[in-house]
Amino acid sequence: MEYDRKGELKAFDESKTGVKGLIESGVTRIPRIFIHDQKKLDEYSLASEESNYSIPIIDLEDVNKCGNRRKEVTERVGDASQKWGFFQVVNHGIRSSVLEEMIDGVRRFHELDPEVRKKFYTRDETRKVMYNTNFDFYQAPAANWRDSLFCAMAPSPPSSQELPHVCRDITVEYSNQVMKLGQTLLELLSEALGLGPNHLREMGCAEGLYLIGQYYPACPQPNLTLGCTKHTDSAFMTFVLQDQLGGLQVLHQNQWVNVTPIPGALVVNLGDMMQASFYWLIKI
Repeated sequence: MEYDRKGELKAFDESKTGVKGLIESGVTRIPRIFIHDQKKLDEYSLASEESNYSIPIIDLEDVNKCGNRRKEVTERVGDASQKWGFFQVVNHGIRSSVLEEMIDGVRRFHELDPEVRKKFYTRDETRKVMYNTNFDFYQAPAANWRDSLFCAMAPSPPSSQELPHVCRDITVEYSNQVMKLGQTLLELLSEALGLGPNHLREMGCAEGLYLIGQYYPACPQPNLTLGCTKHTDSAFMTFVLQDQLGGLQVLHQNQWVNVTPIPGALVVNLGDMMQASFYWLIKI
């Protein structure tokens, strides 16, 4: 019998319960739409080997004080941006309790009763709050074993009623704190580029915030699928909040580097547009 891929995609999507719904139904074999090409899986297996590199860690303590401390941090941010496009920040001003509660809030949402989750499941990108599986579900060669909660938090945040009650308060608080940190980092990035501290902010780079809470349910056949495939991010700047299990890798000097989770740290991904700015700075 000919494989009806479109039909399987449609049937899965219409269940509106995501990958978590498959686990809740008791599946022991993953649907074919989640099975990746073996050559790609082998490539990722090789990528997990140990690297000689480690992602830069930048301490932001006292960064707003004038003098040598500010200059030192700015230079470190510029160096990490030029050579990596990624770095971790510590002492960034967001309490560990807020970060931990945000992770717990995302988990609470994805572990809600299926009938509750269904109310948020949509692919309507005009919605400020969306829950679904893979934004490219119908375009990718194989789906990733991952569910996501999307929240457009700025410049026009959703109403409190639109946000899931189990993570409503912490999503608002975390977003407000991240916006403040983002403004500080944009100042440092502006200065590292030899510009005034408000240059990137005045360009409008600090106006938007899109929060994505990823969830990777335990998989009965993990050797056949992936939670996330390699990609670049076009977003101007991304903050990655990892739980202590880790799993994030960065490609550097043709080597995949494991990003070891640090309690209370955030991973900063400059994104393609900001990396291009630093690339041309080097060329000049």
